[in-house]
Amino acid sequence: MTTETGPCAFFDLTPDDLSDFCRQHDLPHFLGTQLREWVYDKGVTDPENMTNISGRNCDVLVDHMIFEQGSVTGHQCDSDGTQKLLIDWDQPPTKPGLPILESGAGRETESVMIPTDTRKTACVSSQIGCPVGCTFCASGLGGLDGNLSAGMIVEQIHRLNHLEDVGRITNVVFMGMGEPLSNFSAVTNAIRTINAPWGYGISARKITVSTVGLPGAIRKLVDFEIPVTLALSLHAPNDEIRRTLIPWADYVTIEELIDACQEYFQKTGREITLEYLLLRGINDKIEHARELALTAKNIRANVNLIRYNEVPGLPYERPRSEDVRRFQETLRKLHINTHIRASRGRNIAAACGQLRHESRREIKPA
Repeated sequence: MTTETGPCAFFDLTPDDLSDFCRQHDLPHFLGTQLREWVYDKGVTDPENMTNISGRNCDVLVDHMIFEQGSVTGHQCDSDGTQKLLIDWDQPPTKPGLPILESGAGRETESVMIPTDTRKTACVSSQIGCPVGCTFCASGLGGLDGNLSAGMIVEQIHRLNHLEDVGRITNVVFMGMGEPLSNFSAVTNAIRTINAPWGYGISARKITVSTVGLPGAIRKLVDFEIPVTLALSLHAPNDEIRRTLIPWADYVTIEELIDACQEYFQKTGREITLEYLLLRGINDKIEHARELALTAKNIRANVNLIRYNEVPGLPYERPRSEDVRRFQETLRKLHINTHIRASRGRNIAAACGQLRHESRREIKPA
């Protein structure tokens, strides 16, 4: 909503918020519907290009509403069609009164569009940086710089929808920068807009939230009214290995995480996805697959095997193809539903947080 200190951000507003905005500024009640049609259906965010909005109403919007809070500072394209955007949320706002994130150099996040023959998937970020600090991931190398608002999350989809020859986004995964469940309110509010008929209208079955594992937040998600797909970033067959990869694993066991995920499945009926990042020589051996199968049998789940994308400066290697296939075959022989995720964006900064990390490395101190 508009505050006493300045304008509001469009993508943060619900239909009720827009109605309140119209009342506050003596605008016609139907303007909210017009705005939603222009932005969500047609992708237009400049009031001056909204041809059925009068000059006076347009002037009010220009003065009191911000439609795009970020600016694209990087854009990479791969030959497989994958595109990655680097969005800076630290640009000086054109209007006073917008919420400012914590001070510091560079407030970029990444957003990725991953195409297939049947879908266009948006991989969106929920935080600037990441608090988890997984030892294999570029996202958390600089720690956590701040949370994104719901509107900033939704705006990423708007940006990806505007990529040339992409068409509309059909699927959304919260697998970009950040731990989604540690920014619970903003993420769930963004999902409401993404799912709503007045927003992007993407069904719950096409929205996935990936978490490294916060049992309390998973149980809180159980009561969320939109039954999205839950993906657990497991990445290890046992607690000992997981603690070497994921610092937060010091505070929660795999058993505790599986119990929380089981509760989510029982309440929503949605199968859990167990994400498993294969690191050469670390967690990709046959004995690891057998151990993982014991965990997977405790829950209704699919196992998604992911080949590691190397990050310069980190001590991990991509697994060999034969080891990946052998790992999958072992799981399948043990009756675990298993898939190998296709590697996308290999010719660009494919790993999560890598484009942001590399762009920062290029900035030399004075």
